[in-house]
Amino acid sequence: MAEYKLKRKLALERPISEVFDFFADAVNLERITPPELKFHIITPQPIKIGEGALIDYTLRMRGFAVKWRTEISVWNPPFEFVDRQLRGPYRQWIHRHTFTEISANKTLIEDEVRYRLPLEPLGDIAHFLIRRELEYIFDYRQKAVTEILAGG
Repeated sequence: MAEYKLKRKLALERPISEVFDFFADAVNLERITPPELKFHIITPQPIKIGEGALIDYTLRMRGFAVKWRTEISVWNPPFEFVDRQLRGPYRQWIHRHTFTEISANKTLIEDEVRYRLPLEPLGDIAHFLIRRELEYIFDYRQKAVTEILAGG
């Protein structure tokens, strides 16, 4: 019954307030998710993000439609927020986003996801496949964020 961690860091030449605001707008989730996942927010827009906010969305994982609900469990603008899965494909999914001001126009973005797979301990056998998918998704996300914000 393992808890796994995925971490990513990205420094961008953008002020912390601008970077945080980008991530605080749920619509941008669709922009930074690989298109083949067919990620779609079903919560009515606009979504007022803050502690306790719920976001429902659908996506396709390994060809199957998945409904996912997350709750913003920590909200500390412009430094961090945490979304955690209430319903979805994982036994646990806790995603901490942190933002650190390196200088007035440079921000460090850090993602840490703590997750557990369903059907433990049998589900852990497939971790190498899940890990590869998650790394692809987060690599895509970093590239998309860089293109959108650095080009912005």
